[in-house]
Amino acid sequence: MTNHKRFAVAGAALIALAATAACGGGGSTPATSQSSAAAPAEPVTINVHTFGGGENFGYDEAVKKWNAEHPNIQIKYQNLTDRFEDVYLPQLLQRLQAGAGAGDVVGIDEGAMGLLAARPQFFTDLGEYGLQSRKADFPAAKWESGVNADGKLFALGTDIGGMTMCYRKDLFKKAGLPTEREEVGKLWPDWPAFLEVGKKFEAAKTGAKFMDGPNTIYNVILSQEAPKNGNVSYFDKSNQLIVETNPAVKASFDWVTTFSKEGLTAKLQAWSPAWDKAIKGGGFATMGCPSWMLGVIEGKAGESNNGNWDVAAVPGGSGNWGGSWLAVPKQTKHPKEAAEVLNYLTGKEGHVEAFQEAGAFPSSIPAQTDPRVSSLKNAYFNNAPTGEIFSASVKDLQPVFFGEKHAQVKTAVEKVIEGMDQGAVKYDEAWSKFVAAGVKAAG
Repeated sequence: MTNHKRFAVAGAALIALAATAACGGGGSTPATSQSSAAAPAEPVTINVHTFGGGENFGYDEAVKKWNAEHPNIQIKYQNLTDRFEDVYLPQLLQRLQAGAGAGDVVGIDEGAMGLLAARPQFFTDLGEYGLQSRKADFPAAKWESGVNADGKLFALGTDIGGMTMCYRKDLFKKAGLPTEREEVGKLWPDWPAFLEVGKKFEAAKTGAKFMDGPNTIYNVILSQEAPKNGNVSYFDKSNQLIVETNPAVKASFDWVTTFSKEGLTAKLQAWSPAWDKAIKGGGFATMGCPSWMLGVIEGKAGESNNGNWDVAAVPGGSGNWGGSWLAVPKQTKHPKEAAEVLNYLTGKEGHVEAFQEAGAFPSSIPAQTDPRVSSLKNAYFNNAPTGEIFSASVKDLQPVFFGEKHAQVKTAVEKVIEGMDQGAVKYDEAWSKFVAAGVKAAG
């Protein structure tokens, strides 16, 4: 998911925590599969910690089903925050370093996988519990991201993003634009066309803005541009910072600057209370939507907006923003049972349940081909055939490399984009400040 979900400032504290985490042991010695093979003498509680807005990972129904069928192993599921980079990740790093306080199973967003894969001392080797056998269930890139610096499997994949554009049918109608999803998708085959639609929308003076803010659209475009430029974004595959030289980053920045200058944004920071309010109140008409974002919109917009939102093709036709993994920290007292829960949640049924509940499109290949996924329609979004739409959107996805400090750099540079859009950073100074923020965050 994810990410799932994922904006705001990760300050110096995150960088410091990451540095200390790289040095420390933290956590207890992992239990072996032999020592934990016996069934628990009394019910064991496995704490599953995740993040994300709206329906987040979509595990409510999956957990209910597990708990009904496994009286000796009960899942306690907690979604801790909708802010990954500046809340969830620093807290997770702190708890890993302390050796206590982390969940028995923890969610990890794609942007932190490089950081945590480089810290094998904190995570259980899932191969000890037979999960190495799951390799054929996942695309190669999703599987390989869960292998740490020691060559051990430490995480298995949950969702992948896919990409669409969510839009408000009621606001499009008010602006005199087409409202049916096929016709809306034809309006914007590419980003220049999207810009022109935005100008028409603004000229109609509906009282709403065309898009929410700079961050969501920036991430959508970057997810499309990175595969065109070596499948990298802020770091190259040798983990060297390329924020200033990567054409994918500059192209994404330039588009966001153009949209801002044209006055198309509502100048909202994603995941802020104002953003939440605007989703519910019709403050803007479009937002880039990886699959997990549908659950966010439904959760924040509420039942009063059932049918107001719909899903159309994204300009450029593809992209993958977000996606998450589950891992078992070494500090857990129940590694075998935690691995069983992780195996279930990342298995076919867990993936299907999550897509049905939260729109989190499966990275599991068996789940992707299940009719319950491929034929699913989303009632909240006017019965949009989301199974069909997202199946097509992920068909040709390519893996993008995320460096060890991707999360820190991402939040730092996006803060500059927000400042530019809101007028705190001058347009002609924004790129240099953007680059400087990335360099500082990368250390």
